[in-house]
Amino acid sequence: MSNSIGDRPSTPLHSVSVAGAVLDENGRFLVIRRADNGRWELPGGVLELAETPEDGVCREVWEETGIHVEVDRLTGVYKNTARGVVALVFRCKPSGGAERPSPESTEVVWLTPGEVAERMGEVYAIRLLDALDPNTPHVRSHDGHRLIPTR
Repeated sequence: MSNSIGDRPSTPLHSVSVAGAVLDENGRFLVIRRADNGRWELPGGVLELAETPEDGVCREVWEETGIHVEVDRLTGVYKNTARGVVALVFRCKPSGGAERPSPESTEVVWLTPGEVAERMGEVYAIRLLDALDPNTPHVRSHDGHRLIPTR
């Protein structure tokens, strides 16, 4: 993707994704095991052009997990510098539905913060753990595998 116009040089465009840090009344997070790579992640995906970020996160969480959510607040902005993806993460609470896998997820489970830190890669676990911090939103960058230290 680029934004070339005439003879002017092209610069890459960013993709915007949304994800839900869905926290239940027992302090557990809703997570999925991705069908494409087997990794544990929070539910989410690419924001569609005509939808708001809040509508997008509600749609993505429901599509991947079968759980309906109410959006509480933005808890973080995360940039994957290797892929040009900017992810907006929203803290949400479940409002109905039942857990079920989807074509994008092979498992849907609720994990404690300790289990999140054990099972998930650093760049995804931090998105959920940041949602517990009242001093949000956090802004972080990563290379797809590791967080990039802030200056």
